[in-house]
Order: sequence, then structure tokens, then C-alpha cells
Amino acid sequence: MRTLLLLALITVSEATIGVFVKLTDGRIPVQTLSFYALAFAALFLLAVMPAATGRRLAWPRGNLRDTLLIGALIATQISVFNLAMTLTPIANAVIFWSVAPFFTFIFSALFLGERAKRSYVWIFGLALVGLAVANPLEGGYMVGNLVALGDGAIYAAMITYMRHEGKTEPGNDIAWSMLAAALFAAPALLLAGPGAPLARIAYPALGLELPVLLWAAGLGIVSTGFAYFGISIVLKRLSANLYALVDIIVSPVVASLLGFLILSETPSTRLLFGGALLLGAGFWLSRATAAATPAPLAVHPCQQQA
Repeated sequence: MRTLLLLALITVSEATIGVFVKLTDGRIPVQTLSFYALAFAALFLLAVMPAATGRRLAWPRGNLRDTLLIGALIATQISVFNLAMTLTPIANAVIFWSVAPFFTFIFSALFLGERAKRSYVWIFGLALVGLAVANPLEGGYMVGNLVALGDGAIYAAMITYMRHEGKTEPGNDIAWSMLAAALFAAPALLLAGPGAPLARIAYPALGLELPVLLWAAGLGIVSTGFAYFGISIVLKRLSANLYALVDIIVSPVVASLLGFLILSETPSTRLLFGGALLLGAGFWLSRATAAATPAPLAVHPCQQQA
């Protein structure tokens, strides 16, 4: 029961990415916002991961190259996903990002030599129908939709690399990778500027004025840091495949619901139907490949991110 409750909390925490991004109200440039979030997430993980894994936080001396490369991929994936969130509604971003399992399958076939089964043709056909119905090129959010699709490919590249290197458990190295990701994103402070993190936004319904930095901290600690922390515990009791299967369906649905409830974002009927087909196909593909291939730690941006 405790494991299922923690899994539910992880799913909700990942789904809050879009809400936190949009609550900053553009007061912080999106790439700088990604740096702030990664820095908060790294500090959180460096503080709590030793307790979560039962191992001291040792410097990854023999694994520095992989730690840095995974950090670069995390920084890129999270930054691109946050950018998509500023360009399109939350539901659009999470649904079009959900093509990630298909990119993962393609990259795994190309670079890891994983064979395709004949049944996968039907799965990919269903995904293409869902994508056509949702139609990322339609409406005023084409750029954001395409950025979300591209981020699915970046996420898949990261997962494929982690699978290639055998990173099937988070361990303490993920804390160092998150710190590396923050360092890779740090140039945004100079290139885009620090923004106005201490600016306060009034919320008449609450009778409060809250600083923008609060939402940046939430993006890092709740959406990313806590998600990794929870995953490190859940994966000791559930298989990574089971976690991934739950995450593929539940997280996008929760994220879309939060966008509707908090930000009054209403997805179109086409997006709902196409998204349902796309998510269903992703679930089917992940379930079909789970028995044959161990799934690595899912780094979700919706977060993923991580």
C-alpha cells in the first residue's frame, strides 16, 4: 500500500511540471528557469539520496564520463520540455511528448540491435493514426507541439544510452548527473539573464503575493527532485517495467487534468481522441517489449522528467 501511495505521489509530482512553468508568468527566461529547477533538484538529491539508497554519496570517479553525458542529456531534455510548455498547452506538450517510447524502440533497434516483432507493425500503425488525429501541425500551437515531439526523441536518446550502459537503477550517481545537468544549464544565466526570480505575483483568490522563485523551486524539488527520490525507493519494490507502464498512461492524464483545473486549459476533441490512441499505443509497445528488455530509470519532464 505504501509503495502504491508513493507511486501515485511520484506520478502527480511529475505532472506538475507544466503548472510550475506557467505559474512563473514569463518572469524568468525559460532556459534560466530550467537552470534554477535543475539546481534545486540537484541540491535536493544530494541531500536525500544517500538516505534513500543506503549508500554514502561517493564521487563517481570511475564513472565520470557517463555521469557527465547523462547530465548533458538531462539538461537538454528538461530544457526543451520546459520550452515546449511555454509554447503550447500542457495537454499538447505531454501528449506529443508521449511518442518517446517509439523513438526509444527505434534507437534501440538501430544502436542496440533489438529485434522488432511482427506485432509491432500494428502498434506503430495505431500510433500513427493517433498522431494524425491529434495533428501537431494544426492550430496556433504548431511550434510548441513540434518541440514536444522533438523532446520525446531527446528523452529516448537518453534512455537508450542509459540502457546501453546498464543504468537500470538510479543509485547515487543520478544525484551527480543532476548536478552536472545544472552546470550544463548554468550558461543561461549569462545568455538569457537571471530574470526576476524575486518578483512577486499577486493571487487575489488566495490574498497573497508570492515570489516567482517559489515556482522555480517547486519545479526543481517537487517535479524533478522528489520524483527521482521516490523512484529510487519504488524501484526497490516494483520492477522498472511496471513503473514505466503506469507512468506512460497516468502522468500525461494527470498533467492534462491539472492544466484544466488550475490554468483553465481545455484540450480539443481531436487532441483527446488522438492522444488516447497515442498513449494506448505507447502502453502497448512498452508492455510488449518489457519482458524482453529491462527498462531503465524513467526520467519524466512531465516529468520527466527524469
